[in-house]
Amino acid sequence: MLLIHCPYCDSNRPETEFRNAGAAHILRPSDPATTSDAEWAEFLYLRENPKGTIAERWRHVHGCGRFFNAIRDTVSDDFAVTYRAGEPRPGTTP
Repeated sequence: MLLIHCPYCDSNRPETEFRNAGAAHILRPSDPATTSDAEWAEFLYLRENPKGTIAERWRHVHGCGRFFNAIRDTVSDDFAVTYRAGEPRPGTTP
């Protein structure tokens, strides 16, 4: 069983308590009223799917209910680090 660390509960819990919420650090269009349908479609549906390390959003559904970010390897499914939503990606400057 895969254990995931929740940075809010500060505990390692089974993967069944969590749900993946897609890519992390994706910025919404700055002015939705002037965003074209094609731009919205790109924002909503087009994501990179790299092999290797990625930043993702996760939600602790059966725990605190909060969203957090994680750096995960898509090949090995190993979580390198989890961190609170709104914090910069570890290893980067804000």
